[in-house]
Amino acid sequence: MACGSGSFLVRAMTQALADCHTQAEEDEVKKHHIYGVEYDELVYGLATTNMLIHSDGNSNIVQGSCFDEVPRFIKDGVKFNVVLMNPPYNAMAKQMPKDYSKTWGKSKQDPSKGLYFVKFILDQMNEHDMRGKLAVLLPMACAIGNSTLMKQMKNAILRNNTLDAVFSLPDDIFYPGASACACCMVFDVGTPHKSANRETFFAYCKDDGFKKRKNLGRVEQMDENGNSLWATIEKKWIDTYKNRDVIPGFSARHMVTGDDEWLCEAYMETDYTTLTEEDFQRTINDYLAYLVKTGVVYEN
Repeated sequence: MACGSGSFLVRAMTQALADCHTQAEEDEVKKHHIYGVEYDELVYGLATTNMLIHSDGNSNIVQGSCFDEVPRFIKDGVKFNVVLMNPPYNAMAKQMPKDYSKTWGKSKQDPSKGLYFVKFILDQMNEHDMRGKLAVLLPMACAIGNSTLMKQMKNAILRNNTLDAVFSLPDDIFYPGASACACCMVFDVGTPHKSANRETFFAYCKDDGFKKRKNLGRVEQMDENGNSLWATIEKKWIDTYKNRDVIPGFSARHMVTGDDEWLCEAYMETDYTTLTEEDFQRTINDYLAYLVKTGVVYEN
């Protein structure tokens, strides 16, 4: 949902096709296992083109609002068990249901920063007894959730769903596009968070082995033997998540509610053995830059 140019869908489709053994199984995946919705007409065109380039699979990609199209999919008998979302972080009123946008007051953009999209899809899945996983990219503001609205929405989400994991993503994850600092939240659909009675897994996934390159975006890096750094990092991240390992400086587990912060930085232990003089100097420099930027002056 909010599938953008289709990167999530392409990856989901290629992974599913890799598990197929016959042409009939591949056709089943393309026709009945992949669904997408994108609001922006131009971006929708990119998504369908992207899917076509990667071996068709675009027959269930539609242009429109997820608030209209998802209920239509469900009415037609579609049942979702895995949902990937990247909703807009500053949606305008025209993109949202009127019953919700009229509560914004003077705000011209969605004050939930995308959380409303998540709640809507989860509510749809719960209403029609669909169990599974939902993963969504959201700005860190949602994970911090200091506003009354965000806390209310987070608690409402946890009423019928479990916050399984939250991954703090690289600061430049959307480079060269948006500059938002994002995280990935993973929910178990249909199991109330309170009754699940388990710790949420948090990971500080900031270094994925990619580097920013002008006019190229984020480029995958290789080691001295020509092997992908990302391949090694990806395996570590997945294994740590599956085992729910607690690693100082990287991961943590914590019992949370909708009133708490949902990010690793709030709960992980610092691994002091990795700190260097350069880290200390960089922190001092960042702090001095902050003082200059904000105009703060201290007298001796």
